[in-house]
Amino acid sequence: MNITVLGSLESPDPKSHDIVVDQVAAALRKRKHRVSILGVHNDLKKFVSGFSRRKPDLVFNLVETFGDSTSGDSAVAGVMDLLGLHYTGGGPGELYLRQDKGLAKKVLAFEKILFPHFAVFSQDADFETAGNLRMPLFVKPLTADASIGIDGESLVRDTASLMKRVLLIHDKVKDSALVEEYIEGREFYVGVLGNREPLALPPIEMDFSGLPEGLPHIAGTKAKWKKNSVEYKGTKSVLADIPDELRAKLQKVAIDAYRALRVRDYGRVDLRYTETGEIYVIEVNASCYLESGSEFAMAAESIGIEFPELVQRIVDLAVERYGNGK
Repeated sequence: MNITVLGSLESPDPKSHDIVVDQVAAALRKRKHRVSILGVHNDLKKFVSGFSRRKPDLVFNLVETFGDSTSGDSAVAGVMDLLGLHYTGGGPGELYLRQDKGLAKKVLAFEKILFPHFAVFSQDADFETAGNLRMPLFVKPLTADASIGIDGESLVRDTASLMKRVLLIHDKVKDSALVEEYIEGREFYVGVLGNREPLALPPIEMDFSGLPEGLPHIAGTKAKWKKNSVEYKGTKSVLADIPDELRAKLQKVAIDAYRALRVRDYGRVDLRYTETGEIYVIEVNASCYLESGSEFAMAAESIGIEFPELVQRIVDLAVERYGNGK
């Protein structure tokens, strides 16, 4: 099959894509596909002409941004729809739905899936109060991914800190602020693979035991990306060592949330498990980060799905979906 791996570029340099692009391309070549790589930055003409030259049978879509727009993934999917291209992962509607975290929570509410109470503080509206939300509160950008705008100061315990954090997100991230009740508990990531009969992978737990005392147990920007930080060194993702009953409950909630938000092909659901046994959906990540060392790939490998096979399964799911007219 002729497959183009599509990835975001950090700059106009055609080689400034994330390492996952090369990893997926290599996995596809191992499966004897004809593979090309197309990077997108902010040039729509180059984006369209790149496909005109390549004429792929399928696009393996790894785009997260378009230029400086963190919401560019849904726009890119929309353009591919207009071009009549077949691609892995969510369409523009599905990607937008999971990206607007406030809207996603309203869908979860309709499906009676538990999530933290929340309020949205828009950039273009008067400052609102958080109503009857209970402190402490967690403040993060409404639409940004990859823990952008999240650090130790995101957890606030008074109104003054709340106002300061909301305004910082407005000014620095240029996004609305999502304010939600902080859920104390264990943090799990459950990958889901599939469409008609989705498979929940074994839960991965974020181990915060290496953090210095007093630091909040959150996976912020430093914990994910700053290798020299105490947050990065003090946290690690591990295969969850939990009873079968809890594992099954986490997987069921993950599949329910995955279906509610119409995730296609693959994704990851972030959960918090409280001491009282409640499971809260924190976030649903459609077309989640697929790097070979990611939580998603780690969970798949734990049940014998090596990275090249995982990539092939995603291809097969997309091909089957389009064969069914979706």
